[in-house]
Amino acid sequence: MNRLTMSSFAIFLSIGMWSCQQSSTSNKEKTQELVSLPDSVQFRDTIKGEEVSLYTLRNKNGMEVALTNFGARIVSLLVHDKDGVCRDVVLGFSKAADYHNPTEKYFGPVVGPFGNRIANGKFSLDGVEYTLPVNNGPNTLHGGLDGLHFQVWEARYLSDKAVEFTCSLSDGQEGFPGNRAIKVVYSLSDDDELIIDYEGKTDKKTVLNLTNHAYFNLNGEGSGTILNHQLQIFADKFTPVDSTLIPTGELRDVKGSAFDFTILKEIGRDIEQDDEQLKFGKGYDHNFVLNGTKHEAYNYACQLVGDQSGIVMDVYTEEPGVQFYSGNFMSDKVTLKNGATDSFRTGLCLETQHFPDSPNQPSFPSTEVAPGQLYKTKTIYKFSTK
Repeated sequence: MNRLTMSSFAIFLSIGMWSCQQSSTSNKEKTQELVSLPDSVQFRDTIKGEEVSLYTLRNKNGMEVALTNFGARIVSLLVHDKDGVCRDVVLGFSKAADYHNPTEKYFGPVVGPFGNRIANGKFSLDGVEYTLPVNNGPNTLHGGLDGLHFQVWEARYLSDKAVEFTCSLSDGQEGFPGNRAIKVVYSLSDDDELIIDYEGKTDKKTVLNLTNHAYFNLNGEGSGTILNHQLQIFADKFTPVDSTLIPTGELRDVKGSAFDFTILKEIGRDIEQDDEQLKFGKGYDHNFVLNGTKHEAYNYACQLVGDQSGIVMDVYTEEPGVQFYSGNFMSDKVTLKNGATDSFRTGLCLETQHFPDSPNQPSFPSTEVAPGQLYKTKTIYKFSTK
Protein backbone atom coordinates (compact mmCIF):
# COMPACT_ATOMS: atom_id res chain seq x y z
CA MET A 1 0.00 0.00 0.00
CA ASN A 2 1.25 3.46 -0.84
CA ARG A 3 1.30 5.83 2.10
CA LEU A 4 2.56 9.28 2.92
CA THR A 5 5.91 9.13 4.70
CA MET A 6 5.46 8.70 8.43
CA SER A 7 7.06 12.07 9.18
CA SER A 8 4.81 13.99 6.80
CA PHE A 9 1.80 12.01 8.00
CA ALA A 10 2.54 12.85 11.64
CA ILE A 11 2.94 16.56 10.85
CA PHE A 12 -0.26 16.51 8.82
CA LEU A 13 -2.22 14.77 11.57
CA SER A 14 -0.97 17.05 14.33
CA ILE A 15 -1.94 20.16 12.34
CA GLY A 16 -5.48 18.80 11.89
CA MET A 17 -5.89 18.03 15.59
CA TRP A 18 -4.56 21.46 16.59
CA SER A 19 -7.06 23.17 14.28
CA CYS A 20 -10.14 21.69 15.95
CA GLN A 21 -8.79 22.01 19.47
CA GLN A 22 -7.93 25.67 18.93
CA SER A 23 -11.45 26.39 17.73
CA SER A 24 -12.99 24.53 20.68
CA THR A 25 -10.76 26.27 23.24
CA SER A 26 -12.12 29.67 22.21
CA ASN A 27 -15.68 28.42 22.89
CA LYS A 28 -15.21 26.51 26.13
CA GLU A 29 -18.52 27.58 27.56
CA LYS A 30 -20.36 26.13 24.56
CA THR A 31 -18.48 22.90 23.84
CA GLN A 32 -18.37 19.35 25.08
CA GLU A 33 -14.94 17.78 25.47
CA LEU A 34 -12.38 18.69 22.82
CA VAL A 35 -12.54 16.37 19.85
CA SER A 36 -9.78 15.11 17.59
CA LEU A 37 -9.18 12.26 15.20
CA PRO A 38 -8.28 8.84 16.63
CA ASP A 39 -4.61 8.18 17.28
CA SER A 40 -3.22 6.54 14.14
CA VAL A 41 -0.73 4.37 16.05
CA GLN A 42 -3.30 3.06 18.53
CA PHE A 43 -5.77 2.47 15.69
CA ARG A 44 -3.46 0.25 13.62
CA ASP A 45 -3.95 -3.51 13.66
CA THR A 46 -3.76 -6.72 11.62
CA ILE A 47 -7.08 -8.21 10.46
CA LYS A 48 -7.34 -11.33 8.32
CA GLY A 49 -3.55 -11.31 8.17
CA GLU A 50 -3.43 -7.86 6.55
CA GLU A 51 -2.44 -4.47 7.89
CA VAL A 52 -5.26 -2.06 8.74
CA SER A 53 -4.42 1.62 9.13
CA LEU A 54 -5.95 5.06 9.49
CA TYR A 55 -5.95 7.54 6.59
CA THR A 56 -6.57 11.22 7.24
CA LEU A 57 -7.72 14.05 4.96
CA ARG A 58 -8.03 17.76 5.76
CA ASN A 59 -9.22 20.80 3.80
CA LYS A 60 -8.21 24.44 4.16
CA ASN A 61 -11.14 25.17 6.53
CA GLY A 62 -10.01 22.60 9.10
CA MET A 63 -12.66 20.01 8.21
CA GLU A 64 -11.11 16.56 8.66
CA VAL A 65 -12.02 12.97 7.95
CA ALA A 66 -10.39 9.76 9.17
CA LEU A 67 -10.86 6.62 7.09
CA THR A 68 -9.69 3.03 7.36
CA ASN A 69 -8.97 0.38 4.75
CA PHE A 70 -10.95 -2.18 6.77
CA GLY A 71 -14.29 -1.86 5.01
CA ALA A 72 -13.22 1.39 3.28
CA ARG A 73 -15.07 3.08 6.09
CA ILE A 74 -15.46 6.52 7.63
CA VAL A 75 -14.10 6.52 11.19
CA SER A 76 -14.43 10.22 12.12
CA LEU A 77 -15.66 13.38 10.45
CA LEU A 78 -14.77 16.64 12.19
CA VAL A 79 -16.96 19.63 11.31
CA HIS A 80 -17.23 23.08 12.91
CA ASP A 81 -20.64 24.05 14.28
CA LYS A 82 -22.41 27.44 14.23
CA ASP A 83 -20.14 28.68 17.08
CA GLY A 84 -16.92 27.40 15.53
CA VAL A 85 -16.79 24.40 17.87
CA CYS A 86 -15.46 21.20 16.32
CA ARG A 87 -17.77 18.18 16.48
CA ASP A 88 -17.25 14.61 15.32
CA VAL A 89 -20.49 13.95 13.43
CA VAL A 90 -19.86 10.27 12.55
CA LEU A 91 -20.13 7.45 15.09
CA GLY A 92 -17.27 4.95 15.20
CA PHE A 93 -14.46 3.31 17.13
CA SER A 94 -10.96 4.33 18.16
CA LYS A 95 -9.33 1.00 17.22
CA ALA A 96 -9.45 -1.03 14.01
CA ALA A 97 -10.10 -4.26 15.92
CA ASP A 98 -13.39 -2.88 17.26
CA TYR A 99 -14.75 -2.75 13.70
CA HIS A 100 -14.13 -6.50 13.25
CA ASN A 101 -17.30 -7.07 15.20
CA PRO A 102 -20.04 -9.47 14.04
CA THR A 103 -22.61 -7.83 16.35
CA GLU A 104 -22.30 -4.24 15.07
CA LYS A 105 -20.71 -4.46 11.62
CA TYR A 106 -22.00 -1.42 9.83
CA PHE A 107 -20.45 1.64 11.45
CA GLY A 108 -19.20 3.69 8.52
CA PRO A 109 -18.27 1.15 5.82
CA VAL A 110 -18.88 0.84 2.12
CA VAL A 111 -21.51 -1.91 1.90
CA GLY A 112 -21.99 -4.23 -1.02
CA PRO A 113 -21.67 -5.74 -3.51
CA PHE A 114 -25.36 -5.17 -3.03
CA GLY A 115 -26.24 -2.67 -0.33
CA ASN A 116 -29.57 -3.20 1.45
CA ARG A 117 -31.73 -6.33 1.22
CA ILE A 118 -32.30 -9.10 -1.30
CA ALA A 119 -35.39 -11.22 -0.61
CA ASN A 120 -34.83 -14.78 0.57
CA GLY A 121 -31.18 -14.63 -0.46
CA LYS A 122 -31.98 -15.38 -4.10
CA PHE A 123 -32.10 -13.66 -7.47
CA SER A 124 -31.83 -14.66 -11.14
CA LEU A 125 -29.84 -13.30 -14.07
CA ASP A 126 -30.48 -14.55 -17.61
CA GLY A 127 -32.27 -17.59 -16.24
CA VAL A 128 -29.56 -18.56 -13.76
CA GLU A 129 -30.54 -18.49 -10.08
CA TYR A 130 -27.97 -17.36 -7.53
CA THR A 131 -28.19 -18.21 -3.83
CA LEU A 132 -26.66 -15.90 -1.22
CA PRO A 133 -26.01 -16.30 2.50
CA VAL A 134 -29.00 -15.22 4.57
CA ASN A 135 -28.02 -12.85 7.38
CA ASN A 136 -31.09 -10.71 8.11
CA GLY A 137 -34.12 -12.85 8.94
CA PRO A 138 -34.93 -14.68 5.69
CA ASN A 139 -33.02 -12.15 3.58
CA THR A 140 -29.51 -11.14 2.53
CA LEU A 141 -28.37 -7.74 3.85
CA HIS A 142 -25.45 -5.60 2.60
CA GLY A 143 -23.72 -8.29 0.58
CA GLY A 144 -23.91 -11.14 3.06
CA LEU A 145 -21.81 -12.32 5.96
CA ASP A 146 -18.46 -11.33 4.44
CA GLY A 147 -19.35 -8.40 2.19
CA LEU A 148 -17.28 -5.33 1.39
CA HIS A 149 -17.65 -4.11 4.98
CA PHE A 150 -15.43 -6.96 6.18
CA GLN A 151 -12.75 -6.77 3.46
CA VAL A 152 -9.28 -5.30 3.94
CA TRP A 153 -8.93 -2.95 0.97
CA GLU A 154 -5.77 -1.70 -0.73
CA ALA A 155 -5.31 2.02 -0.03
CA ARG A 156 -3.26 4.89 -1.41
CA TYR A 157 -3.29 8.64 -0.99
CA LEU A 158 -4.04 10.54 -4.18
CA SER A 159 -3.35 13.85 -2.42
CA ASP A 160 -3.70 15.37 1.06
CA LYS A 161 -7.43 15.65 0.31
CA ALA A 162 -8.14 12.32 -1.42
CA VAL A 163 -7.59 8.63 -0.74
CA GLU A 164 -8.40 5.65 -2.97
CA PHE A 165 -9.52 2.22 -1.77
CA THR A 166 -9.61 -0.82 -4.06
CA CYS A 167 -10.92 -4.33 -3.49
CA SER A 168 -11.38 -7.49 -5.58
CA LEU A 169 -14.26 -9.93 -5.13
CA SER A 170 -14.01 -13.38 -6.72
CA ASP A 171 -16.66 -15.12 -8.78
CA GLY A 172 -19.10 -16.79 -6.40
CA GLN A 173 -17.92 -14.91 -3.31
CA GLU A 174 -20.94 -14.67 -1.00
CA GLY A 175 -22.92 -16.19 -3.88
CA PHE A 176 -22.65 -13.25 -6.31
CA PRO A 177 -21.41 -13.87 -9.87
CA GLY A 178 -18.37 -12.32 -11.49
CA ASN A 179 -14.80 -11.45 -10.66
CA ARG A 180 -15.34 -7.85 -9.64
CA ALA A 181 -12.94 -4.96 -9.17
CA ILE A 182 -14.28 -2.25 -6.85
CA LYS A 183 -12.80 1.24 -6.37
CA VAL A 184 -13.94 3.92 -3.93
CA VAL A 185 -12.36 7.38 -3.68
CA TYR A 186 -13.04 9.68 -0.73
CA SER A 187 -12.13 13.34 -1.19
CA LEU A 188 -12.61 16.61 0.69
CA SER A 189 -13.29 19.83 -1.16
CA ASP A 190 -12.52 23.29 0.14
CA ASP A 191 -16.29 23.90 0.02
CA ASP A 192 -16.62 21.50 2.98
CA GLU A 193 -17.87 18.58 0.87
CA LEU A 194 -17.07 14.94 1.57
CA ILE A 195 -17.28 13.30 -1.84
CA ILE A 196 -17.52 9.54 -2.42
CA ASP A 197 -16.86 8.19 -5.92
CA TYR A 198 -17.70 4.53 -6.52
CA GLU A 199 -16.63 2.37 -9.48
CA GLY A 200 -17.00 -1.31 -10.32
CA LYS A 201 -16.17 -3.72 -13.14
CA THR A 202 -17.02 -7.39 -13.67
CA ASP A 203 -16.14 -10.22 -16.05
CA LYS A 204 -19.60 -11.81 -15.73
CA LYS A 205 -23.04 -10.27 -15.58
CA THR A 206 -23.78 -9.35 -11.97
CA VAL A 207 -25.59 -6.86 -9.73
CA LEU A 208 -23.95 -3.94 -7.96
CA ASN A 209 -25.44 -1.45 -5.52
CA LEU A 210 -22.77 0.31 -3.46
CA THR A 211 -23.36 2.82 -0.69
CA ASN A 212 -21.90 4.09 2.57
CA HIS A 213 -23.36 3.17 5.94
CA ALA A 214 -22.11 6.00 8.16
CA TYR A 215 -24.10 6.76 11.30
CA PHE A 216 -24.49 10.52 11.63
CA ASN A 217 -25.28 12.69 14.62
CA LEU A 218 -24.81 16.36 13.71
CA ASN A 219 -24.67 17.36 17.38
CA GLY A 220 -21.63 15.12 17.76
CA GLU A 221 -20.97 11.50 18.62
CA GLY A 222 -22.40 10.65 22.03
CA SER A 223 -24.51 13.82 22.26
CA GLY A 224 -27.86 12.05 22.60
CA THR A 225 -30.91 11.45 20.45
CA ILE A 226 -31.23 12.29 16.75
CA LEU A 227 -35.01 12.65 17.09
CA ASN A 228 -34.74 16.44 17.40
CA HIS A 229 -32.68 16.76 14.22
CA GLN A 230 -34.65 18.21 11.33
CA LEU A 231 -34.77 16.30 8.05
CA GLN A 232 -36.02 17.06 4.57
CA ILE A 233 -36.04 14.32 1.91
CA PHE A 234 -36.64 15.34 -1.68
CA ALA A 235 -39.00 12.45 -2.35
CA ASP A 236 -42.73 12.32 -3.05
CA LYS A 237 -42.87 8.53 -2.77
CA PHE A 238 -41.30 5.73 -0.77
CA THR A 239 -41.17 1.96 -1.18
CA PRO A 240 -43.34 0.29 1.50
CA VAL A 241 -42.09 -3.04 2.85
CA ASP A 242 -43.38 -6.30 4.22
CA SER A 243 -42.70 -7.49 7.76
CA THR A 244 -39.16 -8.63 6.75
CA LEU A 245 -38.38 -5.14 5.29
CA ILE A 246 -38.50 -6.26 1.64
CA PRO A 247 -40.25 -3.78 -0.70
CA THR A 248 -43.68 -4.83 -1.88
CA GLY A 249 -43.08 -3.24 -5.30
CA GLU A 250 -45.45 -0.34 -4.65
CA LEU A 251 -44.32 3.29 -4.88
CA ARG A 252 -46.50 4.97 -2.25
CA ASP A 253 -47.15 8.70 -1.91
CA VAL A 254 -45.71 10.21 1.27
CA LYS A 255 -48.24 13.05 1.39
CA GLY A 256 -50.24 13.11 4.62
CA SER A 257 -48.29 10.22 6.16
CA ALA A 258 -45.52 9.85 8.73
CA PHE A 259 -43.18 9.46 5.74
CA ASP A 260 -43.77 13.00 4.49
CA PHE A 261 -40.40 14.76 4.77
CA THR A 262 -41.03 17.07 1.83
CA ILE A 263 -40.36 20.02 4.14
CA LEU A 264 -37.96 20.15 7.10
CA LYS A 265 -39.46 18.46 10.15
CA GLU A 266 -38.20 16.92 13.35
CA ILE A 267 -37.43 13.24 12.89
CA GLY A 268 -39.27 12.36 16.09
CA ARG A 269 -42.46 14.20 15.23
CA ASP A 270 -44.30 11.28 13.64
CA ILE A 271 -42.07 8.31 14.46
CA GLU A 272 -44.44 6.92 17.11
CA GLN A 273 -47.54 7.07 14.90
CA ASP A 274 -49.73 3.97 14.72
CA ASP A 275 -48.50 3.08 11.24
CA GLU A 276 -47.89 -0.47 10.00
CA GLN A 277 -44.78 0.60 8.08
CA LEU A 278 -43.24 2.18 11.19
CA LYS A 279 -44.02 -0.98 13.14
CA PHE A 280 -42.31 -3.15 10.52
CA GLY A 281 -39.18 -0.99 10.64
CA LYS A 282 -39.42 -0.22 14.37
CA GLY A 283 -39.16 3.35 13.11
CA TYR A 284 -37.85 4.61 9.77
CA ASP A 285 -35.90 2.02 7.78
CA HIS A 286 -37.21 2.71 4.31
CA ASN A 287 -36.14 3.65 0.81
CA PHE A 288 -37.32 7.03 -0.47
CA VAL A 289 -37.78 7.58 -4.23
CA LEU A 290 -36.01 10.80 -5.13
CA ASN A 291 -38.22 13.19 -7.08
CA GLY A 292 -35.64 14.71 -9.44
CA THR A 293 -34.99 17.93 -7.53
CA LYS A 294 -31.55 18.94 -8.77
CA HIS A 295 -28.40 20.48 -7.37
CA GLU A 296 -26.24 21.09 -10.39
CA ALA A 297 -26.01 17.69 -12.13
CA TYR A 298 -27.02 15.66 -9.04
CA ASN A 299 -30.23 14.55 -7.41
CA TYR A 300 -30.79 16.56 -4.24
CA ALA A 301 -31.46 13.71 -1.83
CA CYS A 302 -31.92 15.33 1.56
CA GLN A 303 -30.99 17.99 4.09
CA LEU A 304 -30.26 17.22 7.74
CA VAL A 305 -29.93 19.89 10.46
CA GLY A 306 -28.46 19.36 13.93
CA ASP A 307 -30.79 20.95 16.47
CA GLN A 308 -28.01 21.88 18.94
CA SER A 309 -25.05 22.42 16.63
CA GLY A 310 -26.70 24.22 13.71
CA ILE A 311 -24.63 21.97 11.41
CA VAL A 312 -26.37 21.37 8.09
CA MET A 313 -25.64 18.35 5.90
CA ASP A 314 -26.94 18.41 2.32
CA VAL A 315 -26.73 15.15 0.38
CA TYR A 316 -26.43 15.11 -3.42
CA THR A 317 -26.22 11.93 -5.46
CA GLU A 318 -26.45 10.23 -8.82
CA GLU A 319 -28.54 7.47 -7.24
CA PRO A 320 -32.37 7.26 -7.58
CA GLY A 321 -33.08 6.57 -3.90
CA VAL A 322 -31.98 7.08 -0.32
CA GLN A 323 -32.52 4.75 2.63
CA PHE A 324 -33.36 6.61 5.82
CA TYR A 325 -32.61 4.52 8.91
CA SER A 326 -33.36 6.14 12.27
CA GLY A 327 -31.12 3.96 14.46
CA ASN A 328 -33.94 1.74 15.65
CA PHE A 329 -31.76 -1.26 16.55
CA MET A 330 -29.05 0.64 18.42
CA SER A 331 -29.02 -0.73 21.95
CA ASP A 332 -25.86 0.07 23.96
CA LYS A 333 -23.97 -2.95 22.62
CA VAL A 334 -20.69 -1.21 21.81
CA THR A 335 -18.57 1.69 23.11
CA LEU A 336 -17.80 4.51 20.69
CA LYS A 337 -14.69 6.69 20.27
CA ASN A 338 -15.62 9.20 22.96
CA GLY A 339 -16.68 6.60 25.54
CA ALA A 340 -20.42 6.82 24.89
CA THR A 341 -22.41 3.75 23.87
CA ASP A 342 -24.53 3.26 20.77
CA SER A 343 -27.77 4.11 22.54
CA PHE A 344 -31.20 3.87 20.90
CA ARG A 345 -31.58 6.38 18.04
CA THR A 346 -28.40 8.32 18.76
CA GLY A 347 -27.31 7.96 15.14
CA LEU A 348 -29.00 7.81 11.75
CA CYS A 349 -28.07 6.65 8.26
CA LEU A 350 -28.83 8.24 4.90
CA GLU A 351 -27.71 5.65 2.35
CA THR A 352 -27.87 6.78 -1.28
CA GLN A 353 -28.72 3.76 -3.39
CA HIS A 354 -30.70 1.88 -5.99
CA PHE A 355 -33.81 0.39 -4.43
CA PRO A 356 -33.70 -2.66 -2.11
CA ASP A 357 -34.35 -6.04 -3.72
CA SER A 358 -34.00 -4.54 -7.21
CA PRO A 359 -32.79 -7.85 -8.73
CA ASN A 360 -36.21 -9.35 -7.89
CA GLN A 361 -38.26 -6.26 -8.76
CA PRO A 362 -38.37 -5.71 -12.54
CA SER A 363 -40.21 -2.39 -12.16
CA PHE A 364 -37.34 -0.90 -10.11
CA PRO A 365 -34.28 0.76 -11.71
CA SER A 366 -31.89 -1.99 -12.77
CA THR A 367 -28.73 -2.83 -10.81
CA GLU A 368 -27.35 -5.19 -13.47
CA VAL A 369 -23.78 -4.66 -14.67
CA ALA A 370 -22.37 -6.51 -17.68
CA PRO A 371 -18.77 -7.24 -18.70
CA GLY A 372 -17.24 -4.20 -20.38
CA GLN A 373 -19.66 -1.88 -18.55
CA LEU A 374 -18.36 0.52 -15.89
CA TYR A 375 -20.47 0.89 -12.75
CA LYS A 376 -19.94 4.47 -11.63
CA THR A 377 -21.75 6.71 -9.17
CA LYS A 378 -21.04 9.67 -6.92
CA THR A 379 -22.51 10.99 -3.66
CA ILE A 380 -21.64 14.32 -1.99
CA TYR A 381 -22.16 15.28 1.67
CA LYS A 382 -21.89 19.06 1.94
CA PHE A 383 -21.58 20.73 5.34
CA SER A 384 -22.51 24.27 6.39
CA THR A 385 -24.18 25.96 9.39
CA LYS A 386 -27.33 27.92 10.06
